[in-house]
Amino acid sequence: MNDTASAETRPAPSMRREPFTFTGTGREYFGIWIVNVLLTILTLGIYSAWAKVRRNRYFYGNTRLAGGSFDYHARPVRILIGRLIVLVVLLVYNAAVQFVPLVGGLIGVAFLFAVPWFVMRGLRFSARMTSYRNVRFDFSGGYWGAFLAYLLGGMLTWGSLGLLAPIASQWAWNYTLGNLRYGDRPISCDPRLEKLYGQLIMPAAVLIVGVMALLAAAAGVFILASGLELDFDQQLSSDVGLFGILTAVYTAFLPFFLLYVLVGMLYRAGTRNIAFNETVIDGRHLLASRISRWRFAWIAISNFFATVFTLGLARPWAAVRMARYLATATVLYSAGSLDDYLSTVKDTTGVVGAEYMDVEGLDFGF
Repeated sequence: MNDTASAETRPAPSMRREPFTFTGTGREYFGIWIVNVLLTILTLGIYSAWAKVRRNRYFYGNTRLAGGSFDYHARPVRILIGRLIVLVVLLVYNAAVQFVPLVGGLIGVAFLFAVPWFVMRGLRFSARMTSYRNVRFDFSGGYWGAFLAYLLGGMLTWGSLGLLAPIASQWAWNYTLGNLRYGDRPISCDPRLEKLYGQLIMPAAVLIVGVMALLAAAAGVFILASGLELDFDQQLSSDVGLFGILTAVYTAFLPFFLLYVLVGMLYRAGTRNIAFNETVIDGRHLLASRISRWRFAWIAISNFFATVFTLGLARPWAAVRMARYLATATVLYSAGSLDDYLSTVKDTTGVVGAEYMDVEGLDFGF
């Protein structure tokens, strides 16, 4: 299986290749990011809604396609209200668990079944708040699709130890991309299950080899420690010794955590390639993704360490670095002139936009 996971859908020779680009820089975004962080801290988190809008407007506005850019139209107050509603629900749940466990359990079950609704509303909100060349996207997915894709799919993945993850991935991509619309034009996504299973081979092999290597290394360390005849009872009775042992235990889990992240990144990049390569806009325009799975994993993991070791100061650079890579790995193949096509697309927000913004336009953070 090649590193980019799948050859992209072959476009017709007459189709025009329109690559995505990202024009933002780490230096520019750092100014936005540091203000967001400081104001969020000073306002005890209230400003986080405004921070999200500023962040998304920067990244959307710097993502360009065929000379045009994307835009984000959300109102921070709506995001704040949605988050406050979720916060109140969580506070009520925690209080019920403490004082009336039975009621708390019932609220927990109800909240679990409400998660797909939150996800559905979050996807709809994000789509309707996003536009390209003054035409907004929309999302038509329903509750049961989200229930299947996220709740049941998650249970299926964990319950099968990842063996049924491609089925869950198919449900998720069908739901998220397959229910998108650009103006009045449909977007379809139907990744084939056999191709998704093909993306499980490399991560599974890496997982098996990695676990075997780490277990062998752990066994070697244990044998070495046994040969040193350390007095563990004496070590445990000492605060310094106990701290050292606990540090060693947690440190030993770090390689397993990194292996888990690596495997997840390899699989995620592969399924993204498959899903994008099976996405068609209005039955004529094709998306294509050519992410290198190993490079994607390297960028994600190195971004994480750079952020940790700089106490978060490298976060803007890391975010821009990932956004730029994902943009350069994505292409739209258009059937004919994209300008001519866009002139025929109708923005449907005139019908539902005002009602949605006044009644339903809340972002719950899912």
